[in-house]
Amino acid sequence: MTNLMDETFMREALKEAKRAFQREEVPVGAVLVHEGKVIAKGHNQVEMLKDATAHAEMICMGAGAQALNNWRLIDTTLYCTLEPCAMCAGALLLSRVKRVVWGAPDLRHGAGGSWVDLFSIQHPTHKLEVTSRVLEQECGALMQAFFRQRRV
Repeated sequence: MTNLMDETFMREALKEAKRAFQREEVPVGAVLVHEGKVIAKGHNQVEMLKDATAHAEMICMGAGAQALNNWRLIDTTLYCTLEPCAMCAGALLLSRVKRVVWGAPDLRHGAGGSWVDLFSIQHPTHKLEVTSRVLEQECGALMQAFFRQRRV
């Protein structure tokens, strides 16, 4: 169930996605929240870094680990504008993120049920809470605008 706090933090993730858009990256943004505060931000940098792993979530979790001085992101929530892919889903589990909140579905790569559902499989060491489709229309509209612009 969506709450006002989720929408507030998803709007922060959308700001990051817009930064990616401005840099001609696929517009995905993420923020990591700990104790009610944003401790890390990230947006896609795949093209800039020429690195297929430079997804918004990965960059954000890396920055979060630095902020907490710990790779274990216990009691954090990651907000991302797009459903995480399999790589990012794995990183969320390995990093011990408590909760992920995502916006628009990713029909081609989404690991939260659109392509595959890695979050529904019981993990041996970690349970991840998932909230999906928060501000779905806004997150999806940004993606559509980006790809429409690329096709012109």
